[in-house]
Amino acid sequence: MNLEFADALSIAAAVRGGQFSAVEVTQAALTRIANLDEQLNCFTTVITETALADAARIDREIAQGNSPGLLAGVPFAVKNLFDIAGVTTLAGAKINAENSPATQDATAVANLKQAGAVLVGALNMDEYAYGFVTENFHYGVTHNPHDLHRLAGGSSGGSAAAVAAGLVPFTLGSDTNGSVRVPAALCGVFGLKPTYGRLSRAGVTLFSSSFDHIGSFARSVQDIATVFDVLQGEDEGDRICTKRPPQLCSPQLHQDISHLRIAIADDYFIQGAAPEALAAVQTVAAALGVTEYITIPEAQRARAAAFVITASEGANLHLDQLKSRPQDFDPATRDRFLAGALIPSSWYLQAQRFRQWYRDRVREVFQNVDIILAPTTPISAPLIGQQTMILDGAEILVRPHLGLFTQPLSFIGLPVLSVPIQRPDALPLGVQLIAAPYNEALILRVAAFLESQGVIYAPVVNLNQNSA
Repeated sequence: MNLEFADALSIAAAVRGGQFSAVEVTQAALTRIANLDEQLNCFTTVITETALADAARIDREIAQGNSPGLLAGVPFAVKNLFDIAGVTTLAGAKINAENSPATQDATAVANLKQAGAVLVGALNMDEYAYGFVTENFHYGVTHNPHDLHRLAGGSSGGSAAAVAAGLVPFTLGSDTNGSVRVPAALCGVFGLKPTYGRLSRAGVTLFSSSFDHIGSFARSVQDIATVFDVLQGEDEGDRICTKRPPQLCSPQLHQDISHLRIAIADDYFIQGAAPEALAAVQTVAAALGVTEYITIPEAQRARAAAFVITASEGANLHLDQLKSRPQDFDPATRDRFLAGALIPSSWYLQAQRFRQWYRDRVREVFQNVDIILAPTTPISAPLIGQQTMILDGAEILVRPHLGLFTQPLSFIGLPVLSVPIQRPDALPLGVQLIAAPYNEALILRVAAFLESQGVIYAPVVNLNQNSA
């Protein structure tokens, strides 16, 4: 088995079966990071000694006949807004580098370690998770493995690129307005944003509390489902974390989907997208035999309201430092936070009232459909530094519009999986599989079917081929 190309569950099975030791697997990942990350700039921190010590502990457990866990010996990494014991949580910010190291792991990190996974480091992101590009003023740009001159997307760009390049088989990120799904689409991997509150955010630096989710990236549906299952569960450390009992998705992946009602989002979700983004949706729809369309009402207003709320909440979190040391922010982040600080309270309150109305209308939509298909991004990965793009004959800004189709869904916390469409001699694109709250299992079942048909897949990118 080639560890570079293996998925998480294959690695774990090989470690449990004695084909590889956890130390061998971890060292292979660390070597690959050392050899390739200079081209990508995915990692802000690599915790070599701790990772090897954790791997050695897993090997001892196996030698003693103990169960090493579902993800035994599988290397993983997390966006650098997850607390890692002994490491300063940067959240992409220069200001945070002055903070003391975290005293304990974030709940999600602890859960994965308990399942036997080996944490190897922290990953680059947009400052304070405010962006769709991972062009970080302080820690540099993360490059897209498919074309090193192009963006990986954001704000979880390091997380998506690390998986696409085979540095690790899975990573964690966070999603406020699309920060898991956008980079997943641009880098050609799977990216899951679960229902709001489904997974614990304890030990995670927040951007906009009423929007923030944690999510995961992987190269297979089975890995995405397994990581989600490991992370489920009530956590008193996060007051919004659901008290619903875990609903394991992995055992349901291969259940029949023929009875599911699936439709394509029209209206807002077919406007302002490049033809190839709409063609990607049709590729998925054709594989599923879907011809029906459905309208999610007032999605444009939902996106506008999302802008208002996230800007206001984000600015409020950082108001003191915006006043005392504005020069230490990434200029792009600072300017948007300052704008958010100036939003009238009446706008914020009106946006929240609209949010409730919109949630009720979308709940009505899901009385008639189980899964909705939509593009993840309007275009494939733009060039690094590209400021504008042409859509529907109009020149628009790249940064805000990469989240054109993700924001109206985060706005009310719907579970969404971005699935990768690989295109010969072209950059990948993503398609969103959307469901009503707490229906992650349905999304993953549909994705598993599409993967089994070869419609969606996420191969490791050969960096030597894409570095010219």
